[in-house]
Amino acid sequence: MTAKTGNPVGRPKKKKLPVGRPKGEAAIMKDYRMSMLNSPKSPKVLKRILDAALDDDHKHQAVAWKLVVDRIAPLTNFTEASGKGTPKVEINITGLSSSVLSTDEAVDGEFEEVEGDA
Repeated sequence: MTAKTGNPVGRPKKKKLPVGRPKGEAAIMKDYRMSMLNSPKSPKVLKRILDAALDDDHKHQAVAWKLVVDRIAPLTNFTEASGKGTPKVEINITGLSSSVLSTDEAVDGEFEEVEGDA
């Protein structure tokens, strides 16, 4: 006798949800982008963002900087160019050479004696 596999009788299988964006959303986003680019107000909006980024007294200057930098120089452009894929911060610390640390030479300096309670 073979054992039954799968769902027990009377229990329906769960339907899998589709993965990713709904179909047709790419076309909607493309239309939206094109309407923004073709709008006569787009140059005015861009000019206001750049003005805010350059105005040191503007209360949203940091937000304007982020908008400009994210659009002009996105991080992905730099990671793809390096070929490594993951952005990294690398800090190299080097020691002083032994000739700089030589204690054979005396160093003259000025000092002032201070009286203290210690």
